[in-house]
Amino acid sequence: MSNPLFYLDAGSLASTAPGDTVVLTGAEARHAAQSMRLGPGERLDVADGSGRRVTATVVAAAPDRLEATAGSVTDEPAPRPELVLVQALAKGDRDLMAIQAGTELGLDAVHPWQAERSIVRWTGGKPGRGGRSDKTAKALAKWEAALLAAAKQARRTRVPEARELLDGVGVASVCGPRTLVLVLHEEAQASLGETVAAAVAGDAVHTVDRIVMVVGPEGGIGPAELTALTEAGAVPVLLGPHVLRSSTAGPAATAVVQQLLGRFGSRS
Repeated sequence: MSNPLFYLDAGSLASTAPGDTVVLTGAEARHAAQSMRLGPGERLDVADGSGRRVTATVVAAAPDRLEATAGSVTDEPAPRPELVLVQALAKGDRDLMAIQAGTELGLDAVHPWQAERSIVRWTGGKPGRGGRSDKTAKALAKWEAALLAAAKQARRTRVPEARELLDGVGVASVCGPRTLVLVLHEEAQASLGETVAAAVAGDAVHTVDRIVMVVGPEGGIGPAELTALTEAGAVPVLLGPHVLRSSTAGPAATAVVQQLLGRFGSRS
């Protein structure tokens, strides 16, 4: 069984070397010492979001502080191409379900999308910091917490980034150079698998920095949104013969893309 993983503040492991002491405090210490009952002699992994993984052995554990001695220190490079999910807001927390499962499957970033047909709306509420309403900030914080929990479950050293909220036809802003944007659409003619395989075949993979998958809401992607995306260079693709829920489509597409990139079946 793999070691449990705990997170420290960003960059806090930058100078950590074998033999150094690693300290968990706060919620992570409580989780390790109280919930998981880790004690002296047991091993755990620690990450700080940069891709660095420190495997350490516990030397002292208390409810508010856990100390461990660093053993191996490894740096895991950020995967390329980057995998990004544009997930339309959906009712019943189906959008959260999608990004959680997608994180376990290897997503690197997510964009919440307030599509024209999204029943759930983030806009509105009182103005807050950074130009976001308090409603948007609270909802985005909920997504960030879900991504963190899923990354921890999956023992990932990098936590997917929750990027800015996209609105309506503004979703087309994800298109750009060296980016393959795939719009999952039940009326598409092109196959997702064949489209991705062609894009990453041979040396072609080096021309793609980012693969973006766009998933619409329960009512589907609106005509104006689809037009904006395709005019910006996105490709509508068919995932399979069945119509999937908003909570299922993104993770399913992520799994297919990961397999085509050769990332499944290996820990590398």
